[in-house]
This record gives sequence, C-alpha cells and structure tokens, in this order.
Amino acid sequence: MSGLIVETTDDSFQKEVLDEGSPVLVDFWAPWCGPCRALAPTVEAFAKALQGKVKVVKHNTQDHEATAARYGVSAIPTLMVFKSGQEVHRLVGGGRTVDELKKVVAQHAGVQL
Repeated sequence: MSGLIVETTDDSFQKEVLDEGSPVLVDFWAPWCGPCRALAPTVEAFAKALQGKVKVVKHNTQDHEATAARYGVSAIPTLMVFKSGQEVHRLVGGGRTVDELKKVVAQHAGVQL
C-alpha cells in the first residue's frame, strides 16, 4: 500500500474519517477476500488521481470489526464515501473502475474533477 492510503483501526476511524475536513473514501476489506484484493489497484489508482481532493483509507474488517459493525458492513468489499463526518454513499462489491469512483465522489461529496 502506498503512502496515499491510510489504514484505519477502530480507534483511529473517528480521527481519520469522521473528523476529516475533506471527503473520504473508505475501503472496508479483509486479507482473505479475493474481490477486495482485486479492487485494491483501483482504489490505489483512485487515491493517486484524486490526491489532495479526497482522502482514501482502508479499514480491515477482520482485525477491526467494531467499526464495520457500526456501519452495517455485511459484505466486502464495501466502499463508503464520507463528507463532513457523514456517510453520503455506499458501493458494495468489487468490479469498480476509477472513473466510476470519481463520478460517485463528484456527485455525492461535491468533489470537482
């Protein structure tokens, strides 16, 4: 994982996501999840493309279950967009493209592309 993506824990989620001023894309994943691993390069490319506009974090649901449970994550990968500490959009499942993620954050978090 590059320095463009922050790993969160149940303890750091508040600071890294909810208290963040800029929009945040959260990738809920687990190491054993094949679709999660397949989606990782797309999330990485998205983080690079929107560096400075959208913060990207990964949250390992296997090691940090409480946050996933708090947000009702029942399938992974799940991508959530947060703006001003509130969830504004959710995508469940893999097979996403960078362009799709860009459109989602532009539409739901007001990010100028």
